[in-house]
Amino acid sequence: MSGYEARFEVWRGDVDGGGLEDFRVEVNDGEVVLDIIHRLQATQAPDLAVRWNCKAGKCGSCSAEINGRPRLLCMTRMSVFTREETITVTPLRAFPVVRDLVTDVGFNYTKAREVPAFVPPADLGPGEYRMMQEDVDRSQEFRKCIECFLCQDTCHVVRDHEENKPAFAGPRFLMRVAELDMHPLDAAEDTGLDRGRTAQDEHGLGYCNITKCCTEVCPEGIKITDNALIPLKERAVDRKYDPLVWLGSKIRRRS
Repeated sequence: MSGYEARFEVWRGDVDGGGLEDFRVEVNDGEVVLDIIHRLQATQAPDLAVRWNCKAGKCGSCSAEINGRPRLLCMTRMSVFTREETITVTPLRAFPVVRDLVTDVGFNYTKAREVPAFVPPADLGPGEYRMMQEDVDRSQEFRKCIECFLCQDTCHVVRDHEENKPAFAGPRFLMRVAELDMHPLDAAEDTGLDRGRTAQDEHGLGYCNITKCCTEVCPEGIKITDNALIPLKERAVDRKYDPLVWLGSKIRRRS
């Protein structure tokens, strides 16, 4: 596709308010939306604020909403749009605006600090850890997360209900809890920490109704709902309501 002029609507403003501003901008073969935003900065809007870093889909910095869908600016090719289409670029809706396309995602770092870290087994030293490859592969899927926070932005529990934020960690950090809960070497239970219970009582697991919207926007293709949230829910329910699981946990703890 040869070069053409596209119509963009880009949100401009700050914490006090703002709105969409129209631009006509040149588009060349092979470009992504971030290229167009940079061209706007260079030619028409030098004060346009946008967060970015690697331009390779690995840092998660350039998260925004394109035509209402949470996406990475650097991984959204212009070729997916028609020449006649108006492309709307807005900041992440779930987080407070700083300026233009830049939002304050500090909520996510607060939630990250609330998740207790991996607890190493007391009877093993450095270099003595052994795991089945299957367990390694399962954790590695979750470790692909680039913390773009698109899943946090699209989750309706956070997106549509600001009042839920204090009690709900969101899919990214519930996935972290799930990863630790299924880690065969995590010794959290030996310290009295029940990750399944804390997921329910402290991180708001019950708010999630597994609509899979988080999975749909993940640029790394992590199956957040199927491989993390649903298994975490199942284990939390087993621990709370299955009498055999409850009894087994008491016997192990006593021994």
